[in-house]
Amino acid sequence: MNEATSAHRLDRPVDPRHDHLLGPGRADLTLVEYGSYACPYCRVANEEVAKLRDRYGDRMRYVFRQRPITGSDIARRAAELAETAESDVQFWRAHVELMTRSRELTEDDLAAVAADARLPDNPGARERAKSRVDEDVESASRSGVRVTPTFFINGRRYDGTWDEASLSEAMLGSLGHRVHSAAVDFASWAPATGVLLLLMSIVAVLVVNSPLGSGFVALWQMPFGLTIGNAAFRMPLLEWINDGLLTVFFLVVGLEIKREFTVGRLATRRSAAFPIAAALGGMAVPALVYLWLIPAGPWLHGWGVPMATDTAFAVALIVMLGRRVPVELRVFLTAAAIVDDLGSIVVVALFYSNHFNVGYLLAALAIVGVLVLLNRSGVYRAMPYAVAGVALWAAVHAGGLHATLAGVILAMLIPTRPPPNLNALRAQAATIFDAEVSRSQDVLRHGPALPTLEAIDAIHDRLESPADRTLRAIEPWSSFFVLPLFALANAGVILAADVVTSHEPLVLAIALGLLVGKPLGLLAGCALAAWAGIAVKPDAYTWRQLAGAGALAGIGFTMSLFIAGQAFPGADDFAAAKIAVFAGSVVAATIGVVVLWFPVRGKRASKDFAATDAAQSGTRV
Repeated sequence: MNEATSAHRLDRPVDPRHDHLLGPGRADLTLVEYGSYACPYCRVANEEVAKLRDRYGDRMRYVFRQRPITGSDIARRAAELAETAESDVQFWRAHVELMTRSRELTEDDLAAVAADARLPDNPGARERAKSRVDEDVESASRSGVRVTPTFFINGRRYDGTWDEASLSEAMLGSLGHRVHSAAVDFASWAPATGVLLLLMSIVAVLVVNSPLGSGFVALWQMPFGLTIGNAAFRMPLLEWINDGLLTVFFLVVGLEIKREFTVGRLATRRSAAFPIAAALGGMAVPALVYLWLIPAGPWLHGWGVPMATDTAFAVALIVMLGRRVPVELRVFLTAAAIVDDLGSIVVVALFYSNHFNVGYLLAALAIVGVLVLLNRSGVYRAMPYAVAGVALWAAVHAGGLHATLAGVILAMLIPTRPPPNLNALRAQAATIFDAEVSRSQDVLRHGPALPTLEAIDAIHDRLESPADRTLRAIEPWSSFFVLPLFALANAGVILAADVVTSHEPLVLAIALGLLVGKPLGLLAGCALAAWAGIAVKPDAYTWRQLAGAGALAGIGFTMSLFIAGQAFPGADDFAAAKIAVFAGSVVAATIGVVVLWFPVRGKRASKDFAATDAAQSGTRV
């Protein structure tokens, strides 16, 4: 997201005329710290900063900004005390004394520092100090600072460890650190997945329509699998992607749906009603438009193609519109897309699976029973669920249901846990580290003992529920590997006019289902829910803006291509469906962006626009 990316950057550039700075004003290495004098970790990190200053000398400038510990009165008073200084010499003397206190700050400490540094004590100085601390706190918030200390190296937030070696490596910008930083920045950018999907789709279309096209198509049909003795399990590479790797995507979707309905935007009836109504209308009307336009015959089976919304593309575009779009509208579209994904999963399970094998389906049911038992028994380790998940995938695939449904089932049964007692975990970790520090000088010891490492692993494991940990671990793989590879393998289509003309009803039905059916259905669902009193439209966005979001929901792409692959086994039919999905999605995206680009006119709209701008920039209205 734009906000996530900006949160990795320093909100306020270093200003030698305003900031507290040690080192040359034009040094090539800049280390900015947001810290608190009442933070014991800041005092430890202060020693590492001193080592860095000794190491780099005039190559480095160090800036300290106030970010008192939230809720600590003495932390705030210590920060304001230091800021009463009338010169840099006074400030740094007070800073060093406050940072080098070996015990928890007390009133006597503040009095002693004020006397030793000869800090002024008058209303003007106190007011100036309060204003300065407020500025730093607001800057910290806009820069994404959540804990103290937080460091920024050359303007970019540093999220690594605080030891001298790690900080030094980041400051020097080693190749590994630069690659990691670039990857984190790109992954934090919300449109990143949509951009990758678009690029892979363009590559696929260009290659298929080039002299390399036949070889490119043959590549995805290459058989691949395992052979053990006389037994073999082989599928074309395309099926491994669509039936195998795409299961990871469905696992992510299932985990996101589970989170939204438990603790997210759909957790309460009031917050869930409006996007659920929108999603239901946005699925029903496109299918009806398709069925209305399609003549009787085998093409009728493709009614599910225009039902789907590509969450990555839709959310990417609405994020790129920035402050032109109210935050509440973005939340609404994301929630509606989540429900839409759930509906697509149900449609695939019920209408796009065939050749059932009862024996394998019973085996799949038994594996689900094992997963339920693991969940109810409080098994929180990942390995049993991973093994059972692979077995479930194989049984579902052999049973005739689409194998990706195994990912959704697994997601529903990966357990959650009550929130951890962070104070207890912190006390346990502190006890463990204190014991290790006291034994660090023992003869023939070169690091923590194995029981210590296991205890630390247990603490880390308890910080997240298995479901949250799984989602955090696999979501990047889904977004930046599985979906782009799916697009590369499936989006290639030969751009031939005869394909369109010979399949004109099919192309028209899919394109209009996405282009017209989606926004009409979404608006109809919302209007019906509001009229019936089931839900209330938020005042933050207008019906016109809601129509723009409905147009963006007409971007089918990933899920539409997936369902089209199941509905149209014939190459020509599938090619025509892909062209229709591309055309409908591109026009829908264009209309949605145009509608949302221009702000709503009027006094109320101006107020909403200003509120949105403030909410996304972190300022007050």
